[in-house]
Amino acid sequence: MFGTYEGEEAAARAWWVFLVTGIAWLLFSIIVFRFDWTTVNAIAILIGIVCIFAAVNECLAVFVIRGGWWKALHAVLALLFLVIGIIAFTKPGGTFSALAGIFSFYLLLKGTFDIVVAIASKTVNELWWLLLIGGGLQIALAFWSAGNFGRQVILLVVWVGAGAMIRGVEQIILAFQLRGTKRELAPA
Repeated sequence: MFGTYEGEEAAARAWWVFLVTGIAWLLFSIIVFRFDWTTVNAIAILIGIVCIFAAVNECLAVFVIRGGWWKALHAVLALLFLVIGIIAFTKPGGTFSALAGIFSFYLLLKGTFDIVVAIASKTVNELWWLLLIGGGLQIALAFWSAGNFGRQVILLVVWVGAGAMIRGVEQIILAFQLRGTKRELAPA
């Protein structure tokens, strides 16, 4: 998945970074579910934080992955998440419809990317199906949040929290996969 032996080795050495970001995503999802987000501005800031955090996460992946189109895909995804986050911060007074649209775009991009990665890494990743399920759940959340299914603040908070929780679990799984790779590469 990482292209070269050096790329695998670099990614394996950085396994703990993905563990830390996965735990941070899970903690963030708990915070999201615990707070009372009652204003559009608070929801916009929440979505902006999620998107900026996702952009940083994808930038970390760019530095770990060695060359090839995987690196380019992570870079493009980081840029898109950064733009979405900036839009959420600069237009916090937007309607719930606009915020749901921004977040559904984030979920659609991330879910599609996770599905592509899962299918492409099927031969080298024994837990590829978990990434596939996570991507499918994110796409389902994207269509749910894009549709007009009772646009309420609580639903938008649930979508953000669920998206963060899915991302956290994926990052933790990746961290332990990389840790296993590190152990396999150690004797070599």
